[in-house]
Amino acid sequence: MAIGGAEDKFRDRVILSRFVEMAGGPSARIVILPTASSLPGAGQLYETVFTELGAESATILTIDTRDDADDDGLVELVQDSTGIFLTGGNQVRIAAMLGGTRVASALNARSLQGVPVAGTSAGASVLSAIMVAGGRAGATPKRQLARMAPGLGLIDSVIIDQHFRERNRVGRLVTMVSYNPGLLGLGIDEDTAAIIMPDGLFEVVGRGSVLVVDGSQMTSDVFSGLDRQPVTVGNVTIHYVAAGSCFDLEQRKVTIWRKESRTRRAAQ
Repeated sequence: MAIGGAEDKFRDRVILSRFVEMAGGPSARIVILPTASSLPGAGQLYETVFTELGAESATILTIDTRDDADDDGLVELVQDSTGIFLTGGNQVRIAAMLGGTRVASALNARSLQGVPVAGTSAGASVLSAIMVAGGRAGATPKRQLARMAPGLGLIDSVIIDQHFRERNRVGRLVTMVSYNPGLLGLGIDEDTAAIIMPDGLFEVVGRGSVLVVDGSQMTSDVFSGLDRQPVTVGNVTIHYVAAGSCFDLEQRKVTIWRKESRTRRAAQ
């Protein structure tokens, strides 16, 4: 579950409620990794929210050093979890702190075993094998807009950007896909999540949408010119996927339309 950040934590809490449900509802044992943030108490709000939403337990894993990420007790908590949640902050901090550690290995193993892993903001970007590591806002693709680095590798076919519409990151996402057109770019709005399923579909929940950049037919001159010059890009396919709809990552198309759309088309 890749969340675009700023998800509702105080009212309907649609996204976080869905995560608790996926993690087992009243039997959910959730571990919270606030590693992206250097601030003390970064995971405490989520601990409260998940408990209020009916989870059996919500445990914060404090990882301040790479040695912490190899601790037997923390590894066991991840291995025993039914849901894993990565908070926002700085995705480079997560990758640098967890990459190659036993906690990261346990996290990947639990994901492969079907345990839901959710990340919000920075926690969403780090879920992919190649992640956005920084950059700038802007509507026009430019090489200077995007920096990339290895992520945790839970999914290898996409690159995820967050706070997408709110921070004007279209140019950044198109630039990142132009570096590797084999990847799908997912730009996720705030209070919106893409739930990526084992069958290759992702479902959108929340109040915004997910912009999908398909570069499989893309041509560009991203390899030439200066960083500040706009990049010329052709043959890009764009999809906007709203709540209740699904997108097939392998077929690269919307496959399920939200209920309201199906009803409207049937009436026509």
